[in-house]
Amino acid sequence: MDGHNYRQNNTIQYCFPDNNASCEKETKESLEYILLCFILSCVSVCTVFLNLLVIISISHFKQLHTPTNLLILSLAVADFLLGLIMPVDIMQLMDSCWYLGIIACYMSPIISFVAMYGSLWCLTLIAVDRYIAITDPLHYSRRITVQKTLLSVILGWCFYLCYTILYLYFNDYFFQPQLSTQCYGECFLAIKYYWVIIDLVVAFIAPCSVIIILYSSIFKVARHQAKSIRVVNNRISNKNGTKMLGSSEIKAAKKLGTVVFVYLACWIPYYLSSVSVDNLTSSSVVWNILGWLLDFNSSVNPLIYSIFYSWFKASLKYIVTCRIFESSSSRFNLLIEH
Repeated sequence: MDGHNYRQNNTIQYCFPDNNASCEKETKESLEYILLCFILSCVSVCTVFLNLLVIISISHFKQLHTPTNLLILSLAVADFLLGLIMPVDIMQLMDSCWYLGIIACYMSPIISFVAMYGSLWCLTLIAVDRYIAITDPLHYSRRITVQKTLLSVILGWCFYLCYTILYLYFNDYFFQPQLSTQCYGECFLAIKYYWVIIDLVVAFIAPCSVIIILYSSIFKVARHQAKSIRVVNNRISNKNGTKMLGSSEIKAAKKLGTVVFVYLACWIPYYLSSVSVDNLTSSSVVWNILGWLLDFNSSVNPLIYSIFYSWFKASLKYIVTCRIFESSSSRFNLLIEH
């Protein structure tokens, strides 16, 4: 039942009945909204759970303390934070009121934006890491170290934290009492159009260009290596009557292709719609729908980067069976098959 029906039936409900300045409550009780909130709740739970498994796995097992896995850990932390913020968005979807207070209203977009940008930064660093690993494998261990990777992650998160504060500052987010001059119990963000363009460049075009260029180069190298392996296999097959399997590069290329596809599929609609209107507000339907599409990417990331890896499957067994509580569990060999 929407606000118009409340007025017709003279049963107007307020977010805070004891406050004369309270906003009117617009509770959405239709079956469609209930079903939507149920689906989004499942996405939120899966996002938190899957990324938490990745965080525990990489943090606990010393064998996984590598530069690449450190980037995956940072990505999982960013996506984990986004998963924790999702219930707040679900609450506002079902009930237009904001019950968490002014401080939470200030902090919610900061956490959400920093985590979202942090996720993008990690995706970019992973592309750089894989590019160097495939194109210059002999010098990879010297060029990419845990210390350098950790420094890159920290600098990226600090940059996007400062960027988020400036983003909100210049959109007058910190100067609005209750973030709304209309009534008490409302929390929304209005984005100025020139900041939409700035954000398009900083948070999408720049990292997206780097990712596409690097992955394109990776595809070329993987294709070249696959051809070379086929030539070697054919020679061995002609001599011994057997054929060696050399498809690891092809599988890696396909996996990277999945990463690029999911990344673009989730982000392109958001930024295309953002530049098509003069003013965006967090209360708009388009903002919410496309925002949930970005959150969906956070639940897919651990599937792409972790579940397809054998070490994650091995660590999952130890976590589920509670063997990680053994004193020597941090030294378990997760790559025994290799």
